[in-house]
Amino acid sequence: MTEDTRVQEMMDGMTARARDATRALARASGADKARALVAAAAEIRRMGPDILAANARDVDAARANGLSPAMIDRLRLDDDRVAAIATGVEAVAELSDPVGAVIDRAVRPNGLALERVRVPIGVIGIIYESRPNVTADAAALCLMAGNAAILRGGSEAVDSNRALHAAMVAGIARAGLPQDAVQLVGTTDRAAVGAMLGAQGGIDLIVPRGGKSLVARVQAEARVPVLAHLDGINHVFVHRSADPDMARAVVLDAKMRRTGICGAMETLLIDVEFPDAAALVEALAATGCEVRAEEVLRERLPNLPAADEADWDTEYLDAIASARIVAGMDEAIAHIARHGSHHTDAIVAADAEAAERFLAEVDSAIVLWNASTQFADGGEFGLGAEIGIATGRLHARGPVALEGLTTYKWVGRGTGQVRG
Repeated sequence: MTEDTRVQEMMDGMTARARDATRALARASGADKARALVAAAAEIRRMGPDILAANARDVDAARANGLSPAMIDRLRLDDDRVAAIATGVEAVAELSDPVGAVIDRAVRPNGLALERVRVPIGVIGIIYESRPNVTADAAALCLMAGNAAILRGGSEAVDSNRALHAAMVAGIARAGLPQDAVQLVGTTDRAAVGAMLGAQGGIDLIVPRGGKSLVARVQAEARVPVLAHLDGINHVFVHRSADPDMARAVVLDAKMRRTGICGAMETLLIDVEFPDAAALVEALAATGCEVRAEEVLRERLPNLPAADEADWDTEYLDAIASARIVAGMDEAIAHIARHGSHHTDAIVAADAEAAERFLAEVDSAIVLWNASTQFADGGEFGLGAEIGIATGRLHARGPVALEGLTTYKWVGRGTGQVRG
């Protein structure tokens, strides 16, 4: 038996068990699913030392393999982060069960009553890199929405993912729901990704969470629907009316709070009429951020390194930002349209009319006024944990939480109506 055949047989078995698990989940109430998640959170806390030991092995290997500090930060767990993962699972348990919710209803002139009702998507495959918290977040969201999850994490977090998965399934099983509702692909062989992407009839939706190369592969090879999460090439535009202190606070937080997350600002755009441009950029550089600037800005601050054309299209995920002076709103919006990834973009402005124009014309999944791009997070939106930030236009957009993991069906109730 070849390795590809072995991997395919493994995936066939996983998808079959996942499909069986969806039928059991269909019989589970919202309270049943919430109890399972509360139990899973308790297991994460109980197994915290094991999870941290597993994570330490992954971090040591990542350092030995030369991963960047920002990527290691995404990978690293500590007591607070493990506690936050458990709290995030509990937060999902507290959300309203979307399954069975009536979206709308109508009674036709012939008396036929129609409802559009939320139902689970089915089996969801999650392919992700680096962040072990995705193991718990994705499992919790899929389960609460009535879906079975097949998780394939990156090789850099293999031990962390296994430890978190073990805790999740222990809690789920203790609450009486099927362990196969959350399965973790046991191999780091890249053939497993191909098997997931080709699993028509076995997997109903693929959600990639990772870098550009992963998402590109998924979109190129998938034979099942994909909920895409592209780069976070996010912008903050400082309008000429912006309060300088507010602009400084928003820009520094947007870039430097956590540089390795998809909500981090990568490009700073400053209105040519904003009076404090040099001071704003100097404040950002003083935090340890390398600011790569275009020519007009470098005339004011000649010590800055020069930005090239590639910088405007780069998701640094590091303490690096590109910056440029723009000739007002039109040029800012045009720059974002050309170079942005439709993820998250923000304007800092005191002028409400200008801000509303930005919010209306910038075609991104999340647009913000006088707020840091680092609010691009399902928890910050009150959605609980998220499975990712969808940057497409269909099905779900922005933070994908419970509702984004459901579809709907039509239910009709009649009294003997026939069309004749």
